[in-house]
Amino acid sequence: MNFYEGLDILPSMVTAPSNIALIKYMGKISANGNKPTNASFSYTLNHLTTAVELVEADKDSWHPLELDNYIKPELSQKGIARYLDHFKKLKEELGINKSYTISSASNFPSDCGLASSASSFAALTKAANQVAAKKLDKKAIAALSQKGSGSSCRSFMSPWCVWDSEGVHQPDIKIQNLYHQVIILDDKVKEVSSSAAHLKVLTSPLFVGRVKRAEERLSQLLEVLDSDWKKAYQICWDEFIDMHKLFETSKPAFGYRTEETNTILDNIKKLWDSKQDGPLVTMDAGPNIHLLYKNKELAKDFQEICFKGYKVYSS
Repeated sequence: MNFYEGLDILPSMVTAPSNIALIKYMGKISANGNKPTNASFSYTLNHLTTAVELVEADKDSWHPLELDNYIKPELSQKGIARYLDHFKKLKEELGINKSYTISSASNFPSDCGLASSASSFAALTKAANQVAAKKLDKKAIAALSQKGSGSSCRSFMSPWCVWDSEGVHQPDIKIQNLYHQVIILDDKVKEVSSSAAHLKVLTSPLFVGRVKRAEERLSQLLEVLDSDWKKAYQICWDEFIDMHKLFETSKPAFGYRTEETNTILDNIKKLWDSKQDGPLVTMDAGPNIHLLYKNKELAKDFQEICFKGYKVYSS
């Protein structure tokens, strides 16, 4: 039996997963190379992936990949240029002399706060490394990917990843398998991209002390994640609210939270308080809500009571 029989992905393609940060990196020391102001911490979403195929061509170009169970992407000219620019830099780094048609698609919506850039840039970096036939380890490939999309470097570690000034590494956490849901409140391309948000938050008065707050939460979360789930939930909640307040107090202010978002968050919080158990809750730079459960059975209760009728991607 062919190994690829029955699978969505062909042998000539590579895939990479998305990831969701529980401790965010928000703001950059340097846009060149995407060097973050603080360490971040993420969970890898292996069920949300981007597939990339490279085919030799006369010149480098990008085209949408048509693949069963994947969404045909519609990149803006700016998005295409950013993708091709990263590929150009990868070719220089890896010694690739030929040109290629890059085809890509993800099995989840892009540019709406689901970290599609993380999986797409990670997949492109993996594909380039495969073409170059380099024997780079995960950390080295992740460092290359980071130059195109900072958060993409975290997609090379699973299930947990810390990204700090030394690069990416896996922390010693016993909990390995969480059940993930993401509530889709809006799958349209967001008006303010994540890259733009990194620059805008620097104008918020709340950015003073942000690095210290994030680093303290990271230290606390790594300490309690295996032993005190409720405390971990509270830390993650405080962290994503902190990030969204940065957006909403920037000059000019912008935001992703909607009335629907806030209603669902309130419902989740009330149910958590009632049950004294539930998922870790977080949001990226978008209106959609991510939930990570230790107990998969709880997911049914939360969906039925808090967000029944909404589209949900789950692991």
